Amino acid sequence: MCGIVGISAAVNVNQLLFDALTVLQHRGQDAAGMVTNKDNRFFLRKDNGLVKDVFRTRHMTRLHGNTGIAHVRYPTAGSSSSAEAQPFYVNSPYGIALAHNGNLTNAESIKESLFTSDLRHINTQSDSEILLNVFAHEISKGNRHELEANDVFQALTRVYERCEGGYAVIALINGHGLVGFRDPYGIRPLVYGKRKAGKRTEYMVASESVALDALGYERVRDVEPGEAIYIDEKGQLFTHQCVPGIKRPCMFEYVYLARPDSIIDGISVYQSRLRMGQTLANKILRDWSDHDIDVVMPIPDTSRNSALELATRLGLPYREGFVKNRYIGRTFIMPGQAVRKKSVKQKLNAISQEFAGKNVLLVDDSVVRGTTSQQIIEMAREAGAKKVYFCSAAPAIRYPNVYGIDMPTSEELIAYGRSEDEVEALIGADRLIYQTLDDLKKAVSSLQPEITDFECSVFDGEYVAGHIDQKYLKKLAKNRNRKPGEGEHGASLIDLHNEDEMA
Repeated sequence: MCGIVGISAAVNVNQLLFDALTVLQHRGQDAAGMVTNKDNRFFLRKDNGLVKDVFRTRHMTRLHGNTGIAHVRYPTAGSSSSAEAQPFYVNSPYGIALAHNGNLTNAESIKESLFTSDLRHINTQSDSEILLNVFAHEISKGNRHELEANDVFQALTRVYERCEGGYAVIALINGHGLVGFRDPYGIRPLVYGKRKAGKRTEYMVASESVALDALGYERVRDVEPGEAIYIDEKGQLFTHQCVPGIKRPCMFEYVYLARPDSIIDGISVYQSRLRMGQTLANKILRDWSDHDIDVVMPIPDTSRNSALELATRLGLPYREGFVKNRYIGRTFIMPGQAVRKKSVKQKLNAISQEFAGKNVLLVDDSVVRGTTSQQIIEMAREAGAKKVYFCSAAPAIRYPNVYGIDMPTSEELIAYGRSEDEVEALIGADRLIYQTLDDLKKAVSSLQPEITDFECSVFDGEYVAGHIDQKYLKKLAKNRNRKPGEGEHGASLIDLHNEDEMA
């Protein structure tokens, strides 16, 4: 999960990109980067850290141009190296910069063919650099100085033929324009919007519609699975369905990843979370009609919508029992279990008066590794709760994610190989209630009947894109345990990156 944005405007876009990244900060807190384009030159700044820390005034004044792309990074392979901060850049052909959200499932085989057949060098462990070089190689086949929209779309059709997995991409072609495209299943989100600036129409492409809203752009629509859009230097928009698409958006976007004020594939994230709360309440009424719950409490922030609707449907009081420290990042996307574990009590503090002597139902969006859930239940008991019940708006997460979310090994998932009763005992809850997958799908699809299915591999183990088998998953787990900076055989990688010189 990362956040990407691209803007083609009539004015300098550096501040617009900065503002968009701050709105998308929830999608990645590890690194940030920006590339702008003016007079056939790229201007780049990227580094580890939050958006506000990476971009200082001295950097912003050097980011010239009316077209640009930007990225917030969340590492999916445990690495926090600044060498893998995006956007990436290649100088041939034309000069291309690229920002990517997702994961290529066949990156290893592509990397080999890039070296042996395409004669291209990959300097990092990032599949984003691989994707950039595939795009650069395919677009170079046109061998044209003047690039037209059809040349871009033909190149992307060949990119689709080579690249498997879940991905949303924004690229900037020096002196020509802005490109956006999405994988054939639409697993990772991508939306575009427009606004008028005098006689010109300005365009923006982003991971979530909330970025469009914040900058005053009208949401046009989501980029379709297998579709590409191209905005040339004159501000003309071209779209093309490069390959057939089947819409299977990632269910975890609605459960946790996206902001509630975003709309993804025509589905309001906020409304979908309300529906999750309704179906959870229905399950409790169906399976536990004689419950003794006194109060419903969310674990802030993403479960608030579900918890409030659940409480309303059950006719129970809704209370905010935990206060969140706004200056601590999202624990789910912190690089390392030790850091996550340490951060929970720094992140949340219990209001003891709300817990004392009560049977409390805590509602969270999901249970991934279980460490956070266990500590929060302990905090509730320490605050005086008589009984602590735990409710998950998502089903049990038992399988790795291979499409860009940090759940790459089964062994890290508390529900892997365990029954619900066993998970309940491990986290210390008096009762654990999971949403069923059927109920979750119905809750979300009820808001957009045209979408009949979702990418739900973390729940059901069904991988819709790429050739995913046990051999692949074992290799993924092995790479997960490799030390940052190590190559295939443990050798240290040479880091040729120096963003200060490139900025």
